Amino acid sequence: MRIIITGSAGFIGYHLAKKLLKNKKNQVLGIDSLNNYYSIKVKKLRIKFLKNNKNFVYKKINLRVKSKVDKIFKIFNPDLVYHIAGQPGVLYSFKNPKSYQLNNIDATKVISSAAKKYQTKKFIFASSSSVYGDQKKFPILESAKTNPKNYYAKTKLSCEKIIKTNFAKSNTEFLIFRFFTVYGPLGRPDMFIHKFLNSIKNKNKIFLYNNGLNYRDFTYIDDLIKILILTVKKFPKNKLLNICRSKPIRTINLVKLISNLYGGKTSKIVNTGFVKGEMLKTHGSNSLLKKNFKKIKFTKLEIGLKKTVDIYKKFGC
Repeated sequence: MRIIITGSAGFIGYHLAKKLLKNKKNQVLGIDSLNNYYSIKVKKLRIKFLKNNKNFVYKKINLRVKSKVDKIFKIFNPDLVYHIAGQPGVLYSFKNPKSYQLNNIDATKVISSAAKKYQTKKFIFASSSSVYGDQKKFPILESAKTNPKNYYAKTKLSCEKIIKTNFAKSNTEFLIFRFFTVYGPLGRPDMFIHKFLNSIKNKNKIFLYNNGLNYRDFTYIDDLIKILILTVKKFPKNKLLNICRSKPIRTINLVKLISNLYGGKTSKIVNTGFVKGEMLKTHGSNSLLKKNFKKIKFTKLEIGLKKTVDIYKKFGC
């Protein structure tokens, strides 16, 4: 199968490509612009690992450049597209909203149009639990009214609408997954777990938003990837699905777990007030996901964290 993965140098895109390449029948073309939102060091390391497989091809392009995207689709003729790329980050969206317009909305318009034009069989989009915003009823169902609190979430919701509209009358099957706080080895350095590990390693202060009282529904990367790969053979009836463990943990308890696994002396923890754009609690429902895919099991947080810490100690990222 010919597969395109956008954001292949990113955390999720890398792990997805790595897993797909274990099947020698798959040819994977990874697209990534290698932007500098966070350290390019870890992105280059991921691409280096992927290039060890002869069935992987990497293209460094910007998804907004329609002519280059069209050329790739015309030559490679993918059966399946995983659109993982995008400008991440909640707080950064307040500082540089234009980047989210360009790299989320505009890029999604270009690649979804190319997939429709060249009649790609399947198109899967990585959305975010942030589109729900703060909710009162938990766990959050896919049918819950969206309430985005920041520009990042708003652009993700806009991308969902673009995809639904674009593929409504086409031969391309589409699927939208809403990811809940994905973590794991070689994770994003701007996410809390790796920020915390970096703070311990460099003996810096650790800042806990909302005094560490936030709840987050963490999803281990391997679990997410297994679900994404299931779509190669089976496409669910529901076009919008949460991917989550559905077992949130309070940040202060997460800190204790990571500290125990890392060992050594933990840097000074500083409790801060509530931060604009941050959700107090994420707790998704995975009942619809399990209904569509059956027999899905999620990794225990303690096990996932241990694997994450072990790789961090080995590679420093």
